Amino acid sequence: MFDIPCILFAGGKSSRMGQDKSLLPFGEYSSITQYQYERLSKLFTHVYISTKTADKFDFDANFILDPLDADFAPTAGFVGAFEQLQCARIFVLSVDSPFVDEETIKKLVQADKPDYDAVIAKTPSGTHPMVGIYHLSLLDKFSRMLREGDHRLGKLLTVSNTHYVEFGNEELFMNLNHPHEYHDAISCLKP
Repeated sequence: MFDIPCILFAGGKSSRMGQDKSLLPFGEYSSITQYQYERLSKLFTHVYISTKTADKFDFDANFILDPLDADFAPTAGFVGAFEQLQCARIFVLSVDSPFVDEETIKKLVQADKPDYDAVIAKTPSGTHPMVGIYHLSLLDKFSRMLREGDHRLGKLLTVSNTHYVEFGNEELFMNLNHPHEYHDAISCLKP
């Protein structure tokens, strides 16, 4: 098992999906969040769900709530996670990336070094800022971004000591942002 805390980000607005994607049914689970939480709990010693409110979920889990009055943005989740956990680094995954597997996580964890600010997955289509490892060294920058309403993770990564890990399989990083992507993912689930 990986001993780095895993933060599952499930506090977004889901505007492109048209409904809260963190609550969409997935496989035999009542929600994609529960699916992700259950599968990641088999890989990590500690898994937390970053969200604005825990009340919307119908299962028990470890939750990290976004700071009060924060925007719907990952920066709120990063600030909340680092402030609550007080740990040197965290592994992050967006709730809408259900196919990131153990081998991918292992490759990212093995590539991490203490002097990095972040270790991020990259495929031919681009970088995946919500699949990777972030270090506590970025907390001040995240706090400033949150205060200023600047939520561009890509910009943060370009001005930080970021190590990118190359992956060739785009399907592992499928994001479920639109209804058709959700339906495609459902059809990809193994029975």
